[in-house]
Amino acid sequence: MNYLHVAKPLTLPCGQQIKNRFFKSAMSETMADNHEPDERFARLYGKWSAGGSGIIVTGNVMVDRDALAEPGNVVVDDERSLPLLKEWAKVGTANQTQLWMQLNHPGKQSPKYLSAQPAGPSAIPITGANRKYFNSPRALSNEEIYAIIAKYVRTAEIAQKAGFTGVQIHGAFGYLVNQFLSRKDNQRHDEFGGSFENRMRFLVDIYQGIRESCGADFAISLKVSVLDIDVDGFTEHDLIAVIQKMSDLGIDLIEIAGDDYEDSTVGFSGFAHMIHQLVGTPIALSGGFRSISTMEEALGRHDADLIGICTPMVVMPDLPNQVLNGSYQPV
Repeated sequence: MNYLHVAKPLTLPCGQQIKNRFFKSAMSETMADNHEPDERFARLYGKWSAGGSGIIVTGNVMVDRDALAEPGNVVVDDERSLPLLKEWAKVGTANQTQLWMQLNHPGKQSPKYLSAQPAGPSAIPITGANRKYFNSPRALSNEEIYAIIAKYVRTAEIAQKAGFTGVQIHGAFGYLVNQFLSRKDNQRHDEFGGSFENRMRFLVDIYQGIRESCGADFAISLKVSVLDIDVDGFTEHDLIAVIQKMSDLGIDLIEIAGDDYEDSTVGFSGFAHMIHQLVGTPIALSGGFRSISTMEEALGRHDADLIGICTPMVVMPDLPNQVLNGSYQPV
């Protein structure tokens, strides 16, 4: 079924070739042994790389072992796991598959059983129904912020050394990058707070640090989500400004996560279409794709350049191959 849009290759701005438009979006594995990717990771990602995706993104890899989002997170803040990472990268890049390591720091969104006092841009506690699961944070010092930026860069360097073909900066779902972007979470008065330009500085410095260190031909992407839109913290205008800024800086791909492309409650498809008209950077959409017709519609009407699929590929790791060979039946 090579006439399908999803079967067509794509070239990223960095020059990397993507064999098709299937994007296996990140899913936290939470199965690391002592925060290392053991042989189970190789088995799992071997199935996904054999399954036909053009790009596979790992579950969130922590850049600091003192700041965890969940038990069982992989942590890469030094080279102690380099042999295991090389094996992970080897199987994950089989069959001309791109394997990208997702880089993350939870900031204040580290559960109380993992962090007695987490840290974020400001000492603003988490509110709402989930507040009981998190301790009140302290504000990061200016020196600590620069140290965390360096950790993101160092983790990307190790990923590249291990054989991963790219990285994804996790800027969604309330984690640290998103906390810096939010005026509600970020009430600083230094170069990392106040104006939106300053609130973007943390993300921009991470991206530019990775680009300078890993080179022009290493794939760097960003994940954002329409579900993070909040009139009091991170507005739709803010999200658009982030996407435009990162596109202007030369990022290779932006993943936009939503609720459900096929049955959206937040105008996901319309928002994606508008973004695609504003920037030339390739866009991956993740959320709710099940039918081939919807995948083809999203690509055909230029809402997206890649189709992000997550949960279905747990039970159907060869979903892309099934679509491409004509045997796919939605679960």
